[in-house]
Amino acid sequence: MPFKANAARRHHIPKQRHQVTNWAEYDAALRQRGSLTIWFTEEAIAAWRAEPRRTRGGQPHYSALAIRTALTLRAVFRLALRQTEGLIGSILHLLGLDLAVPDHSTLSRRAETLEVPKPCSRSRGPVHLLVDSTGLRLCGPGEWLIEKHGTRRRRSWRKLHIGVDAETGQILVSELTASDVDDGSQVELLLDQIAAPLASFIGDGAYDQAGVYGTVGKHHPEAEVIVPPRSTAVLSEDGETAPTQRDRHLQSIAEHGRIGWQKASGYTRRALVESAIGWLKRVIGDALRSRTDRRRKTEVAIAIAALNRMLELGRPKSVRIA
Repeated sequence: MPFKANAARRHHIPKQRHQVTNWAEYDAALRQRGSLTIWFTEEAIAAWRAEPRRTRGGQPHYSALAIRTALTLRAVFRLALRQTEGLIGSILHLLGLDLAVPDHSTLSRRAETLEVPKPCSRSRGPVHLLVDSTGLRLCGPGEWLIEKHGTRRRRSWRKLHIGVDAETGQILVSELTASDVDDGSQVELLLDQIAAPLASFIGDGAYDQAGVYGTVGKHHPEAEVIVPPRSTAVLSEDGETAPTQRDRHLQSIAEHGRIGWQKASGYTRRALVESAIGWLKRVIGDALRSRTDRRRKTEVAIAIAALNRMLELGRPKSVRIA
């Protein structure tokens, strides 16, 4: 965001004001997010029972779609597995359906191997990918335990790396790693999840690495890498005769200043990925409830799919008024 380059003087920069122009449609979309019919659909009911398997082993009772539906309800309404089991049972009872209710043990076990469909880009052209990372707490000693007993156990957490489409606001890619993993090391894994062409790759200073430029260039040679160079960065040896993308960023900063470069390059759009992270933590939560890494990845994938579904229901269209 532009004011970060002027942290010492940011109180002189007035806060922008925006007005939503499609409030009626957006208000209806916000109400729909809490409707059970959005998450518990006719398609899920029709495909509730699993298809008979033709290989060796026990027969599954519930389809993958049924398990995804149950875990989606758990994520959207912030329920424990037993409460999810109760909610689904009450829905099936009210609908008068003769369908079995998956118990909490089945939901937990199936989450270990559940495949969640990858998001598809809905952009009208090449994707402008905004990347960032955030921390998600794990189940463990809470604030009350720390205050009451003064435990010295360090709080465990995982790092979530996400990529957002600047045009649609969709979270297109995600990767859950340990807390000590470097952001730049996950760029290739994130790009492998994108089938659409890439117009630009925008990240903060943590991605100012030669490997990031090389990885993006290998996957999408025409894509522009928009990453702020460090304050001590200098031009490469051939920066004057054959400048790289990073060299051109440094030359633009030297000529127009860092704020001028941010506006000209489109780096200011990176604020959208920070908004997506804040939205995820407000709607879904800032903690992971699952106990194994594979189930945690499924939990994150389910949460991202639910957030993207909310975006499909309606987004605010705002204009700047001050």
